[in-house]
Amino acid sequence: MLFIDTLLIGLSSGAIYALMALALVLVWRSTRVVNFAQAGQAILSTYLGYEVMNMTHNYWVSIPFAILGGAAIAAFVDGVIMRALVKRSHKGSVSEIAPVIATLGLLGLIRSLTGMIWGNAYLQYTSPLSGKGYMIGQHTIPFSPQNLIIVIGALLVMGVFAAIFKFTNLGLALRAASFQPEISRLAGIRVDRIRTIGWAFAGAAGAVAGALVTPTTYLSPNSLDLLLVSGFVAAVIGGLDSLIGAVLGGLLLGVGFAFILQYIGTSVTFSAAFIILILVLFMRPRGILGSKGGRRDA
Repeated sequence: MLFIDTLLIGLSSGAIYALMALALVLVWRSTRVVNFAQAGQAILSTYLGYEVMNMTHNYWVSIPFAILGGAAIAAFVDGVIMRALVKRSHKGSVSEIAPVIATLGLLGLIRSLTGMIWGNAYLQYTSPLSGKGYMIGQHTIPFSPQNLIIVIGALLVMGVFAAIFKFTNLGLALRAASFQPEISRLAGIRVDRIRTIGWAFAGAAGAVAGALVTPTTYLSPNSLDLLLVSGFVAAVIGGLDSLIGAVLGGLLLGVGFAFILQYIGTSVTFSAAFIILILVLFMRPRGILGSKGGRRDA
């Protein structure tokens, strides 16, 4: 039972890592930029959901508003900031990393903004779902209805975006705009608009992560920072070009964390993420589902 309990803990936390990894992969696939501001965008959209919940007293109504807010925030960031930086960056030069550095600065800016508006106190963004684990006989397993909705949410987000990228013209345009922007323009694709859509998708995925995980902890300007680190590690483990890889990486990382915490201790939990990352990269430098010579469709 201890083994099963640990596995369930790992799967529920891994699903949240997978959602953040999905958001990072979506931006990478559409713009080739690692968005370290993703945690800030997710927390800002979660605060918007929190305000809607306070006005409506309905958690489920707040989630769509958080998602729309996350998409709008991400689209604004790309249209106002990232688009100009990407146009001024040149391959092989120092300016190529300017968009990535800008996302780090943006993370700090959003943190400060949320702190100024809502303060730094811990807020409760509560869910009507129980946080108490299901009963199996006389044993309570560490897997609650809230954990179940987290896992379902991660799978739904992955399924929707995998279908978009693989089966729609929009998904084809997103991939083309990322890998061959000049040729895409000649083919009639509005590259700037398409990339902004990619950022909006990522913002929506990050908002889902924030709205689902916050009821299990608390809400503050820094409450998703560790999730960003774990999501980034999960994305690299799974392969930055693969949506399925992001989910797989998140689940593997969550399960790995749970077993390390249970059988080794808390002292190595944070460093364990990077140990797992190094071991995976030694065996698969492009990640578990990263392609050797190109990219994957999902």
